[in-house]
Amino acid sequence: MNYATALPWTLESLDLDRIELARVRHDEDLFFLLCSSSFVESGSELYTQNLIDHFAGDQDLQTWLSQHWEHEELQHGRALAAYVRRVWPEFDWDKGFQAFWNEYGAVCTAEQLEPCRGLELAARCVVETGTASLYRALNEITDEPVLKLLTNHIKSDEVRHYKHFYQYYRLYRERDGFGRYKVFRAILRRVNEIKSEDSDIALRHVFNQCYPQHLGNEIEFRRISDRAQGLLRRHIPAGMTVKMLLKPLDLPARLQSALEKPLARITEKLFLH
Repeated sequence: MNYATALPWTLESLDLDRIELARVRHDEDLFFLLCSSSFVESGSELYTQNLIDHFAGDQDLQTWLSQHWEHEELQHGRALAAYVRRVWPEFDWDKGFQAFWNEYGAVCTAEQLEPCRGLELAARCVVETGTASLYRALNEITDEPVLKLLTNHIKSDEVRHYKHFYQYYRLYRERDGFGRYKVFRAILRRVNEIKSEDSDIALRHVFNQCYPQHLGNEIEFRRISDRAQGLLRRHIPAGMTVKMLLKPLDLPARLQSALEKPLARITEKLFLH
């Protein structure tokens, strides 16, 4: 199978020569967000392999992970890296990524996955919710046309990935019959992990590369990373995020509807904190 033709879009379809540098070049917060995202996406093969091993025996899911999901995630990394290199050529992307990979590889292990396969699929829905919300927010933040197109492509991919994981989750839930409380706990665990780990490691290695004079200076790192993440939080689509997070709980329609607005308000407050 030719995976390049199976991709919904290709890196080659992005005309990097059309980037309007004046719209983005000065924006350090945007640089930090894009570069850290490019690191995480470029590390996809690590967590894809963990998932493939975790779902040993489920040929259908393993095939989708290895032949579609991983290729699309790696393309996200390549495209974001190409954009960062074009706009900020003075940044040594390869050196920064290697340092990130060395640390991330040590913490991105199979032990992080839920022992119950069905609950891991619910947790994957959380991860895809996070990435879909991230790229929709980045799409809102920028008015640079090439980046607008790129973030829209990635956001659409992440929403589609969410739907795939959700479909597999439903199959496992019907077969294994685990309850809503266990699903809720798995969702909560993954939300807390996402907030604390991947992006923090990536942002730290972008910072170390940009500010070697501040290496190990936690106050300075927090100042820069909090500013970048603050920009992101102000544009997070809280309503969409809450809907996607609640979906695996399969709540009665009236309860889901009643929860969505107050949870969206809470989400906005948390993100804006």
